[in-house]
Amino acid sequence: MLKGRLPRLRTTGRRALAAAPAAMAGVLAAMGLAMSASSSPRPDLDRTVEAVARATGGDLTPRGLTLVMARLDAGQLALARRFDPALNLPELYDLTPGWESLTLGGKPSLDQGVSGVAAQQLNAAMPNALGALQPALPFDLRPATEADRKRALRCLTQAVYYEAALEPTEGQEGVAQVVLNRVRDPNYPDTVCGVVYQGAERTTGCQFSFTCDGALARAPIPWAWNRAARVAERALAGHVATRVGTATHYHADYVHPWWSPTLAKITQVGAHIFYRWKGAPGESAAFTDKSSGREPVIDEARFAQPRILLAADSVEEALMGAAPNQLRTVEIDGQTRVVGIASLGGRRQASKEEIAAINERLKAYEAGPTVTAPPPPGVTAMAVEEVGKPAA
Repeated sequence: MLKGRLPRLRTTGRRALAAAPAAMAGVLAAMGLAMSASSSPRPDLDRTVEAVARATGGDLTPRGLTLVMARLDAGQLALARRFDPALNLPELYDLTPGWESLTLGGKPSLDQGVSGVAAQQLNAAMPNALGALQPALPFDLRPATEADRKRALRCLTQAVYYEAALEPTEGQEGVAQVVLNRVRDPNYPDTVCGVVYQGAERTTGCQFSFTCDGALARAPIPWAWNRAARVAERALAGHVATRVGTATHYHADYVHPWWSPTLAKITQVGAHIFYRWKGAPGESAAFTDKSSGREPVIDEARFAQPRILLAADSVEEALMGAAPNQLRTVEIDGQTRVVGIASLGGRRQASKEEIAAINERLKAYEAGPTVTAPPPPGVTAMAVEEVGKPAA
């Protein structure tokens, strides 16, 4: 009788695995691994299915899986979580994060927010989510005035230029699509400039790094700016980047941010990997907001820092005052150009004077206050023992 129910239990189990919370999904993953590895197909498998059915009463919803988890000891639960696909552990991909930078100075970091070769491996190992690509509708700007239209075009052009100046055209279109998707997403501002400059007043909260890292201080290279402007114009006129669809997030492939496993990976275009919200918030029907038509006036000087490399539109100009490692030869639309990397966006490198000033402030902070304020009236000062501090 139980054998007759086996196909139905398998189907129900697969559905429950897709909808279960992380730890519960790990339980099913571990059980599935044990079933597939069984050398005696029927007896062991039947006993496993019978035990699961007895523990859950045939209920493989999160409630039933909780009953299964309650029967596991700490070691069994840890093993189940180790094979939980929802946790995106590097071990699942046969990766050991940090081995590329292993030194005698210490052990490698297991932080998921890695960069470089380790990040590229993790990004490549993460598959595109099934059904993640959803169609996006053409954007309808409807500016209140001509000035609003120009402000929207400038902000979108800035995003395309500073985020993807050297990306292929499809990559630039993907960046523009993300901005416009956010305008229509209820979670973000309803203007183009509002989306691009969201959080720019906070050095740690900007949504697009060029709005808070000083990149705006570097005048754009004319040919690259014009190319980005053409992409922005088309996007505001209704062109849709079909390869990224309803994407609301992206990052470069040489970083692996902590948030990437929490979203649905769509695809990679050029150096950028695009994501959308999981579930209903990432579906086409969720993008219900419309552009307000009134773009905010952006005080760009407020977000700019002194430039460190003048933008150049020719080899001669680029070679003047530029270090060899600050130049890059690229081929754009069939033309080979030598450009200054710093002038095409990215984080501004601190000068020696700025680094020295930062170190002095850190040194003063670590030294602590030199004067201890007297306690308030009625409060008795007591000596504080620092646990673990070596004796003088």
